[in-house]
Amino acid sequence: MEEMCATLSHMDELATQSLGRGLGRGLFSGAFVALFGDLGAGKTTLVRAAAEQLGVEAQSPTFTIVREYSSTPPIFHFDAYRLSDESELYAIGFEDYLSRGGAIFMEWCENVSPALPRERLDIVISGSGGEPRRMQLTAHGIAHQGLLKAALDFAGEDRI
Repeated sequence: MEEMCATLSHMDELATQSLGRGLGRGLFSGAFVALFGDLGAGKTTLVRAAAEQLGVEAQSPTFTIVREYSSTPPIFHFDAYRLSDESELYAIGFEDYLSRGGAIFMEWCENVSPALPRERLDIVISGSGGEPRRMQLTAHGIAHQGLLKAALDFAGEDRI
């Protein structure tokens, strides 16, 4: 499977929001964005910006595990922080979400990594608190390479 990688350094909150808006602009039915990073790294900030680009207001799904947003495509925002492994993810109907044709953003993917689809966009965020972030983005598969390109192009234009 083809992969495409990018590394973004010195990402502050505005740059994170810009990248998120780019993701929102490039989302497609079946997109899967896997987010990795510590508490306070900016995972939810990224998802909120993507959702806002599609006209919806996203909230953290920490206590509900998943939130659904009516947009085009629909967004399913998962938070696997409270899950001990992928079996708990499957128990809440994860396979049904995968088959519904929406775009999935999942935070804390390190907790359920065996369940992640082969084709996806991984975003690993290093740093937290007030320090700038470093993001390693890896697109697995052609469609997700297109999503990565769209996000980077939009974020670059947005910063000019």
